[in-house]
Amino acid sequence: MKIVFLGHATLLIELKEHTILVDPFISGNPMVPETISIQGLKPDYILLTHAHQDHVLDVEEIAKKSDPKIISNYEIAMHFEAKGFRAHPMNHGGSRTFSFGTVKYVQAIHTSSFADGTYGGQPGGFVLNADGKTVYIAGDTALTMDMKLIPMKHTLDLAVLPIGDNFTMGIDDAVTAANFVECTKVLGYHYDTFGYIEIDHKKAKETFEKAGMELHLLAIGESMDV
Repeated sequence: MKIVFLGHATLLIELKEHTILVDPFISGNPMVPETISIQGLKPDYILLTHAHQDHVLDVEEIAKKSDPKIISNYEIAMHFEAKGFRAHPMNHGGSRTFSFGTVKYVQAIHTSSFADGTYGGQPGGFVLNADGKTVYIAGDTALTMDMKLIPMKHTLDLAVLPIGDNFTMGIDDAVTAANFVECTKVLGYHYDTFGYIEIDHKKAKETFEKAGMELHLLAIGESMDV
């Protein structure tokens, strides 16, 4: 499994036979270099954690090209299905096996609405099991005790956690979250894009190191193997 960081909370997950795009926000992200474009993205699946514009902005343009299946909560899935796209609805606690592997939709504490104010259902995260690896994608969330449920059923190879603070967990809470999910390898995301969520990279890495954990902060376009 290879994970490419495309800025903010956008991930491209490359598997042996499939590609999964998570929360596509590229065309509206001023930090994304011109060398990265939505034009070349043709995922087989798109995972959406919630409906905020900085997570769903490019869904329609990308979906017009490759006809991916959109996986999200019921309200978001139905929103895109009504527009003619293929979608699969989920809700908290539910699991589903797809051609690439298994997805479980888990709790996140945040808000969720489309840019026009339309209700976007309850936000969530995903536990993805594919190609023999298990990854927790937290989505936008506060620290929650529900995270302790995840290692009761899953042994994680990587936890993808928001670390920008203000709208989500900050660094200290993300360390606690990593403890809760019992994963020492963390990919940080949802930071630096806006002034509200700028972080001190050195301090962030040092905080995780002191806790005996490894924090990865990828440059946009950079990847890591899981």
